Amino acid sequence: MTELCDFDAVELRRRIGTKEISPVELLESCIQRTEDVDGAVNAMVTRCYDRARAEAKIAERRVLQGEDLGVLHGLPVGIKDLEATEGVRTTSGSKLLADHVPEEDQLSVANTRAEGAIVIGKTNTPEFGTGANTRNLVFGVTGNPFDSAKTCGGSSGGSAVALATGMAPLASGSDFGGSLRTPAGFCGVAGFRPSPGIVPSEKRPVGLSPFSVLGSMGRTISDAALLLSAQVSIDPRDPFSVDLDPALLDPLTPADLGSVRAAISADLGNAPMSAAYRDIFKARSGMFRNVFADAEDRDPDFTDVHTCFEVLRGVTYVAAHGERVRNHRNDISPNVVDNVDRGLKYNLEDVAQAHLDQTRIARDWLALFDEVDVVICPAASVSPFAHANWSVSEIDGQQMDTYMRWLAITYMPTMATACGAVLPCGVDDQGMPFGIQVLGPPGADRHVLEVARALEIVLAANPETARPVPDLAKLIKTT
Repeated sequence: MTELCDFDAVELRRRIGTKEISPVELLESCIQRTEDVDGAVNAMVTRCYDRARAEAKIAERRVLQGEDLGVLHGLPVGIKDLEATEGVRTTSGSKLLADHVPEEDQLSVANTRAEGAIVIGKTNTPEFGTGANTRNLVFGVTGNPFDSAKTCGGSSGGSAVALATGMAPLASGSDFGGSLRTPAGFCGVAGFRPSPGIVPSEKRPVGLSPFSVLGSMGRTISDAALLLSAQVSIDPRDPFSVDLDPALLDPLTPADLGSVRAAISADLGNAPMSAAYRDIFKARSGMFRNVFADAEDRDPDFTDVHTCFEVLRGVTYVAAHGERVRNHRNDISPNVVDNVDRGLKYNLEDVAQAHLDQTRIARDWLALFDEVDVVICPAASVSPFAHANWSVSEIDGQQMDTYMRWLAITYMPTMATACGAVLPCGVDDQGMPFGIQVLGPPGADRHVLEVARALEIVLAANPETARPVPDLAKLIKTT
């Protein structure tokens, strides 16, 4: 029988508003599911049940008294352990912050709670969000709900797993080189990477870098859009914070795909991609490309993107974590050390060239959308791998130049400051979730969400492309 925690967030919020269900019983359903399955996957690493229960009772009373309710009223939410939460431990997956308890919520969390969301706990992340395998030296590894010996992706892996297993109907994420999109694809859920500044990030160490953004995750695109509507605001502490698009606050409506022009690309021109995933993407895109006004095979121009990404990411890591690595090298995970060490090897000329290349890439990306409306590509280059490995070292015998190279299918759009949604598209040849990206230019957030929602409806109607669901009984037995 379907439990309350298994319903989509939009439906749950409707039922709370009509008094069909209580925030108290919804929270208890999510808590029970967390207790039942988290021993097998390790996603909800810090829990705040007592506070959540107190807030759920208040939320229930407000419904019964007919008060004005926020868009997330009574909905449990998992918060990624990179985001500061007042009174709730926030470690960023680092031994250096293992006992850190913030005195206030950061803005993204405060906005979410102001709209009625109830924080049930913190979701696991690699240290400082570094890497696409959710594994750290504080809480250990988070397993994929479809095979707990494999990675769930990262760095928003705990959030993706919590959603896939019903621990919470909504969860927050963040994304630099694919930190939100990769785990969404690997776990069969939906996620949205907004344009820079849409969700202000006043805590970002390097404020003038547009590449790291806060975003939303849910089991459906509509759910991710619902959470985004609560996260968005304006804050001058984030230099990229812009005038708010009021359409992002409205309930999501699907686009008319018959008027949408789509570029279909298996590798965005030069991202490493396994032969198996090329074949799967070709087959799956062949099942839905006819719904668009036009769907052409077309690759964006991402010339020199790999070096550009590695240099600019290295600069960011030296700024944000250089002192930590210098003073606490043996207590920091290898991916963080790698990024800092790599960044320190570049010289001023390398950095200058990377800025020139990134500018050209971003302008070429914008020009592409004079001719197409969205770009559709895979969300990952390989099937989820064993989480005992920190990363992917080779694809089909080709050695990856860096531990990040296998993530090019997601970090390339980051260099163009793209916005993008990930949605499930069935399972791959290993029986693991297969996801696709719907990408657009910066500022096209609402349109990308509308196209992704319309495509999600198409995919859901076909058993081969519908959202997969993990075997919860197997996880409970493992626990």
